[in-house]
Amino acid sequence: MTHALILLDTVTLTPDTRHYVCSKPDGYAFQPGQATELSLERDGWREEKRPFTFTSDPDADVLSFTIKSYRDRDGVTAELWHAQPGDRFLIGDAWGAIEDKGPGVFVAGGAGITPFIPILAARARSGTLDGCRLIYSNRTAADIILRPFWESLDGLQVQFVVTDEDNAPFADRIDAEMLDTAVGKAAAPVYLCGPPAMEDAISEMLTGIGVDPERILREGDG
Repeated sequence: MTHALILLDTVTLTPDTRHYVCSKPDGYAFQPGQATELSLERDGWREEKRPFTFTSDPDADVLSFTIKSYRDRDGVTAELWHAQPGDRFLIGDAWGAIEDKGPGVFVAGGAGITPFIPILAARARSGTLDGCRLIYSNRTAADIILRPFWESLDGLQVQFVVTDEDNAPFADRIDAEMLDTAVGKAAAPVYLCGPPAMEDAISEMLTGIGVDPERILREGDG
C-alpha cells in the first residue's frame, strides 16, 4: 500500500546528512529498526524508490528519516537534499530489517547507524541500555551522525572510529582485537550495519575470533 507524506521540517546533522520530519498517516505502524521504500511525489521521481529506515519513535505523531545524501550522484538522496517543507513523499508499508534481539554490540559504518537510532533510543527511554555497546566508524569526525546524542546516553558504551582523518582522537580502524574486547565471551547478539564490504569484513573478523554466525545480525537477514 502506498502512503503520502508531507515534509514538515529538515535538520542538517552533518555536511551530507539531514533529518527529515514528515506527517504520519493515520494508523501507520512500524517497529524500531524497520524500513520502508520512499520516493518523491514529483514527475520523474515517483518510481525511483529507495529503502530508508525510520528513525522516529514508533509512538510519535510524525515519521522521521535520517538520510545521508550523495550529492555527487544524480540520484534520490541528492534530490532529497533539496527538499523543502511542503514537499510530498510516497512510502510503502514497513518491512523487517534489523530488530532488537536484546542487549549486545552494535557495529555501524556511516549511514548504517540509522537502524540503531530508534533501537537504542527506545532502550534509553526504557532504561535498558546496560550491556549495549556501540562501535561507530566514519571517515572523519565531522561525519559522525548524532555524536552528542550517543555521548549523552547513560548506560551505552560508545567507541568512535575515524578512518581518514589524521590526528583524530579515535581509533583509525575496526580490527579483530577491538571486536574481541567489545564482544567478550557472552552470548549476546552482534548487530552489524554498513556498506556491504564493511559488513563482510567485520563478519569475517567476528567468526575468526569465535563468534557464532547465528549471533551476527546483519541488515536484511530478517
